[in-house]
Amino acid sequence: MQLNSAIDPDTLRAYEETHYRVLGDTPATLRIGVFNRALAELHRACGVDCSAFVTAANPFSNLTDADTNARRQAALADELLNQGLRFIEGIGEHPSGQWPGEPSFLILGLPLDAAKQLGARHAQNAIVWCSANAVPQLILLR
Repeated sequence: MQLNSAIDPDTLRAYEETHYRVLGDTPATLRIGVFNRALAELHRACGVDCSAFVTAANPFSNLTDADTNARRQAALADELLNQGLRFIEGIGEHPSGQWPGEPSFLILGLPLDAAKQLGARHAQNAIVWCSANAVPQLILLR
């Protein structure tokens, strides 16, 4: 965990505990710092060596209404499509269920710098990024 972040420690802990679920034909549940075989196989099948799990919902972890989150997520999807990026729908869910699940995308082949810029453009505190080792990393943006 990064100690010099503008993000409060309880929020950081929640991010680390969240289950980042990839939906679709190759489902996977990503956990921060834990190797994920299904993700490694997905990377291999798609010919990529990295991916990013990103949402546009709840900017800076401020709970936002469902309609606004849906519009924000649609704008993110449009941006990804316009850039020709491949992505799979997902949802970030904390196991306590005290925070609504956040619609998200696993974006295939997105390098770390581009993933960080994307998360920042969509007002996120953090993203989850996975390198070729298929171990999800929490990347703080603030």
